[in-house]
Amino acid sequence: MNLTIGVLALQGDVREHVRALEEAGARARPVRRVDELDALDGLVVPGGESTTIGKLAVDFGLLEPIQKLIGDGLPVYGSCAGMIMLATEVLDGRPDQRAFGGIDMTVRRNAFGRQVESFEAPVDLSGLDGGPFHAVFIRAPWVERVGEGVEVLGRVASGPPGPVRGAAPDDAEPAGARAAGRIVAVRQRSLLATAFHPELTGDPRVHRYFVDMARDRPGR
Repeated sequence: MNLTIGVLALQGDVREHVRALEEAGARARPVRRVDELDALDGLVVPGGESTTIGKLAVDFGLLEPIQKLIGDGLPVYGSCAGMIMLATEVLDGRPDQRAFGGIDMTVRRNAFGRQVESFEAPVDLSGLDGGPFHAVFIRAPWVERVGEGVEVLGRVASGPPGPVRGAAPDDAEPAGARAAGRIVAVRQRSLLATAFHPELTGDPRVHRYFVDMARDRPGR
């Protein structure tokens, strides 16, 4: 029996995630209302703008219901802004920023730089066969701290070329050097997060990994 995975449809690459989930063997449907959270086997929080997603989640009455589902063990996967939404601590965010929480980690918002500093890089991911994953980073966060219960699944070897964001004009250190080794994929129990956008690659392995997490959920 196929699983039903919801994709939070407030902002971001909703259609791309739906397509990737279906390629991974699940039924997928957009979620905008509280009643659409019923009978889900998992939920994806896509990329976009984390402050906007948090505000819209409050406006649509979804913030607390999703927080409760996370607390009850529903498998949830967040990509890029979705990673920020699953973090317990956010750096460089707005003081009034709202998030779902759930993963004991500190995430730095827009850590790799602005839109023009978006880049692609291979990332070795634990639990994925088939070699490095070709990751797409767009105004991406990175993880600066993880708690004891968080499994680090992947780190990036280097970041975008060019000067460090916010560095002095005479500082020639490339951003890639500062980004080297940063954590970009984590898992804590039924929660998964990546700093990159696997839905834009045509490679379904990350979504397949998440679908397997939902299928293997204890008590399902």
